[in-house]
Amino acid sequence: MMNFLNSLLNRHPENIHAKVEIYTWQTCPYCIRAKMLLWWKGVEYTEYKIDGDETARSQMAERANGRRTVPQIFINNQHIGGCDELYQLDTQNQLALLLSQSLG
Repeated sequence: MMNFLNSLLNRHPENIHAKVEIYTWQTCPYCIRAKMLLWWKGVEYTEYKIDGDETARSQMAERANGRRTVPQIFINNQHIGGCDELYQLDTQNQLALLLSQSLG
């Protein structure tokens, strides 16, 4: 049944091999929007909830080329950017390609 639904919705979670990480704040609308796109694509991801944790935010910024806004998204340890960049990759049909690649 799930395979039928996935094919109907043009979701291909079996093609996703990438390691996806996202830094979020629980009530951030852009974080929620980014996670919804990842969910829609069938992506399993690691979420780092950094609400009010300045140490975690500094660690995120170090990985994200100094960017301190949330969300910050990484695919196979490559910094993608935030919600807008994630949606732009999807619109340009580049997100599926990134998600299909294994880490390493």
